[in-house]
Amino acid sequence: MASLLDRRALPLLFLLVACAVATDVHYCKKGADYPVKVSGVDMSPNPIARGKPATFNISATTGDQISEGKLVIDVDYFFFHVHHDVYDLCEETSCPVYVGDFVLSHQQTLPSYTPPGSYTLTMRMTGEDGQQLTCITFGFSIGFVPVAYN
Repeated sequence: MASLLDRRALPLLFLLVACAVATDVHYCKKGADYPVKVSGVDMSPNPIARGKPATFNISATTGDQISEGKLVIDVDYFFFHVHHDVYDLCEETSCPVYVGDFVLSHQQTLPSYTPPGSYTLTMRMTGEDGQQLTCITFGFSIGFVPVAYN
């Protein structure tokens, strides 16, 4: 089944929050002790406009150095799975990731035909040995009316 959204436009939908000031991020497994702790999701500009560039950042902390890894992104539009992709962690942040705070950052432009509505994004981060380092999920919205910029 074809994706409802352009594959190139979704790498950072996990950071979209079109109409909210803050994003409620939840771990996939309640009570799990993931090696990478996510402290927040930020985007600029806020809100996002379809067809305009946006920068997305996930702030996180690790207790172990990470030399390589993958980001697995799944996006649902209402209850329909619309996107799955895998990214090299070292393309989204500098590797190795040293002990302490780090940021996953990416710039992305959503196509102008991105459907408005409610989305849910799940991001899994795995390490070099395939160990799950973290898993977060959150909801976001794409507005019905594009935002105009001066």
